[in-house]
Amino acid sequence: MSTNALVKTGDVSKNDELIQLVSFMLDDEEYGVEVLKVREIIRMPTITKMPNVPQHVEGIINLRGKVIPIISMRRRFNLMENENSSQTRIIIMDVCGTLNGFIVDSVSEVIRIHSSEIQPPPAMMRSGGIEQEFITGVFNHAERLLIIMDIDRMFSDEERDSFGEF
Repeated sequence: MSTNALVKTGDVSKNDELIQLVSFMLDDEEYGVEVLKVREIIRMPTITKMPNVPQHVEGIINLRGKVIPIISMRRRFNLMENENSSQTRIIIMDVCGTLNGFIVDSVSEVIRIHSSEIQPPPAMMRSGGIEQEFITGVFNHAERLLIIMDIDRMFSDEERDSFGEF
């Protein structure tokens, strides 16, 4: 993976940057997160359940000696639960300096797009409150809409503080 997600290119305007996103599927919708946030993508291991955690926290795993909280993206987005398949993956991401795992239905590809190709989210989504602030834009990708997320803005301050408790 590239170590520089935002690459300036000489053939486009100074305000237009090349952005790399890791795309993944969740309930037949495609999402993208900045490639620099992704540390690794792993197959589903055994997840240890934890008592008294928010409903979207699936549990914890041990990843090379580090305890990583695992979050169900389906539960986080209030989607119907689904059986894990051979395509189900955990994306280990850096959220405000802490590693967290996110269960997704599948990981698609790394997409390179110009920032000028990203459309702002519809006004209705922006007015949805803090829960919707993490949606930063939409990109038309191969006849589908890719929803671009800022993973750091997906959680409240209280939730981010609780990540350090694992």
